[in-house]
Amino acid sequence: MNIFMLAVLWIIWCALHSSMISVTATGYLKRWLGTRFRIYRLIFNLVALVSVIPVMVYEQWLRGPILFRWEGFLILFQVILLISALLLFLAGARHYDLLQFSGLRQIKTGSSHNTLTETGELDTTGILDITRHPWYLGGILIIWTRDIDISALVTNIILTLYFIVGTVLEERKLLIEYGDDYRRYQEKVSMLIPIKWLLSTTRDIFFSTKVR
Repeated sequence: MNIFMLAVLWIIWCALHSSMISVTATGYLKRWLGTRFRIYRLIFNLVALVSVIPVMVYEQWLRGPILFRWEGFLILFQVILLISALLLFLAGARHYDLLQFSGLRQIKTGSSHNTLTETGELDTTGILDITRHPWYLGGILIIWTRDIDISALVTNIILTLYFIVGTVLEERKLLIEYGDDYRRYQEKVSMLIPIKWLLSTTRDIFFSTKVR
């Protein structure tokens, strides 16, 4: 019953988080709030942070016997996942405007574009030429680097699905904002796991070796 309640709480939090940032909600609030909409991103972040804390505390309270532990040679893979997640966050931060992400820049400038870049232009360079959503991918990797009990397993499954669904919903907003430019970007770069980049890099290495 407690695990079921944990799942319900995570689903409610994910639904709240998604609904607050949906195209329908933000479009309505832009019309209703007018220039006051500039504070919405900051409020959204604060609500998301405050509301997730009780769920995380409840999950820790439910901790039980370990189902899977990173130990022995598996620690190497755990470290690889952690380093990969860290690099994705750091690389993404070089292209994202952290003031835009926090909502502080919107308060200063009144901007409300969907990308996290300062100018609002579509950035497809650096890590964004490898994966379209490095922070979402990093988030998925990092939640699976801890030892797993039943509460952690339920949490990780729901959050992984939420990261994927959230990415798809964000893609819809970006398509509305950038149209064909973003469609061409989708064709070139993978959404999360950089399969297209890996295939392209492998092919380039193979052909360069063959030419030599």
